[in-house]
Amino acid sequence: MATPTRVRTPSHSPTVRPTARPATGSRRHGIGFWIVALAFLTSMAFSTVPTPLYPLYEERDGFSTFMVTIVFAVYAVGVVVSLLLAGHVSDWVGRKKILLPALGLEFVAALLFLSSPELPVLLVARFVSGLGIGMLSATATAHLAELHGAHRPAASPGRFETVSTAANIGGLGLGPLVSGFLAQYVTAPLRLPYLVFAVLLAAVAVALSRTPETVRELPVRPRYRPQRVSADHGDRAGYVAAAAGAFASFAVFGLFSSIAAGFVAHALHHPSHLLAGAISFLVFGGAALAQILTNRLAPRTKSTLGLLAEGAGFVTLVVGMHTADLATFLVGGAVAGVGAGLLFKAAVGAVVAMAAPARRGEALAGLFLVAYLGLSGPAVALGIATLSLTATSAMTWFAVALFALLATVAVLNRRSHGGR
Repeated sequence: MATPTRVRTPSHSPTVRPTARPATGSRRHGIGFWIVALAFLTSMAFSTVPTPLYPLYEERDGFSTFMVTIVFAVYAVGVVVSLLLAGHVSDWVGRKKILLPALGLEFVAALLFLSSPELPVLLVARFVSGLGIGMLSATATAHLAELHGAHRPAASPGRFETVSTAANIGGLGLGPLVSGFLAQYVTAPLRLPYLVFAVLLAAVAVALSRTPETVRELPVRPRYRPQRVSADHGDRAGYVAAAAGAFASFAVFGLFSSIAAGFVAHALHHPSHLLAGAISFLVFGGAALAQILTNRLAPRTKSTLGLLAEGAGFVTLVVGMHTADLATFLVGGAVAGVGAGLLFKAAVGAVVAMAAPARRGEALAGLFLVAYLGLSGPAVALGIATLSLTATSAMTWFAVALFALLATVAVLNRRSHGGR
């Protein structure tokens, strides 16, 4: 859930370092660019397929909202573990040697989902899916950048940035839309979405195996170590501000990837699975569009706009829940998604700008670690709150906490830019 910035090093990745690109372009690299983009899109979409299906699991097995957040949080744990242990290895062994196993893990997760809807299987499937996404997201972004540079050596990175953002965050929105549609209008709603994506994942893996490699494997590999994480990059206040912004933005993404569908079904009395998927699509689509349209804005400007939009969106969203008005809830979600997208892109851009090239991977690794804590932690806390509060009351307190966090980010931003 990240975005590239206007630098040659893909900022999505907390681990990827610049690699040499071929000097001349080729048609194979151009075709490979779109194949990798399709694989990226398919994988990210698959990772959010369960979003509109959680209410069905709740009805089938009596899951509580809290248990849904646990199932979701296991995915975030898998992503973090994979990012730290394997996200940087493609710099040594090549992109395809990481991308293909990552797609294999997503395929295994799909088979697990198909095998059983029981809770233990769901937990394992989500963890495996997280492992695959952690391996794939950083590596696919780097591979796209290198294929783009090889195919169009003189071109600006704008095309790569747009396609990468659309595949990444656009994919996160597409998954719930597809699974929500299938769950609404086709039989076997807890099986067919996973079957469809299992076929798609297998197909893109075959296509990906034919794409050009962009990294020459080193004759002597560096000694393996997990990705180093560091917050000391010459501007500690700026780094802390960026990390807090990343946490706040992913808190919104986590909410709409986990229990928002249940809130819409029960608190707003709209149990449509297609609607649940469309809401997630609206939020992630707004985030992706905002990131694509603001490439030329400075990180500080994006951060300010993101803070305002996320805050305004959440006010509107909570009003929609208190009035049980779906339209107000939808508007609030879309605006909050725009704000979250801008805030996270600003955070990544700020960290890339402040970190020395040799330590950029460490800097972004720390940022992503905080971001994924934001993805899972607030959602789990909200799930715990629903054990003793109504969904509307729990969301209200969630909004209060989010506003406190956004205010903190604003203060940190001001301090980090003091005197400049």
